[in-house]
Amino acid sequence: MNALAKLVATALGAGYSPYAPGTCGTAVAIPLAWALASLSIWQFGLVAVAVTLLGVACAERAGRAWGVEDDQRIVIDEVAGYLFTVLPVDRSGWVPLVVGAVVFRALDIGKPPPIRWLDEHVPGGWGVMLDDVAAGVLGAGAMLLLDRTGALARLAELAGS
Repeated sequence: MNALAKLVATALGAGYSPYAPGTCGTAVAIPLAWALASLSIWQFGLVAVAVTLLGVACAERAGRAWGVEDDQRIVIDEVAGYLFTVLPVDRSGWVPLVVGAVVFRALDIGKPPPIRWLDEHVPGGWGVMLDDVAAGVLGAGAMLLLDRTGALARLAELAGS
């Protein structure tokens, strides 16, 4: 059971990267979001919630197995947070997916309020997951703003896609 929890918690091994495991976890989520692009916003939201709930259980178990509550190898939280970030936009093109990754990582690394509070005050698997989900929700707001102002479309034009 611990091996399965570690597999999920590390996003199929991405968390074992010696360099930027959180970014590697986010990178794993990009093709997942693209593969699920045809889902409605509600269906995609259910997937993001399911990944979050699975992540809570697996992060908790993997953290106990490794003896570190929020071990850097645990990156399923990045997967969930990224999925929330790209939830409100068209996920069929590469530009919104890449912009979403940059937005999410900036929020996850910078940890503006309330993200930092969640990171510091919520224990266990929920604590591992909720700060990234909060970054994802804030990221979703940023992505929605970029989409509604036409910035994502303009970036796609500039990129030639």
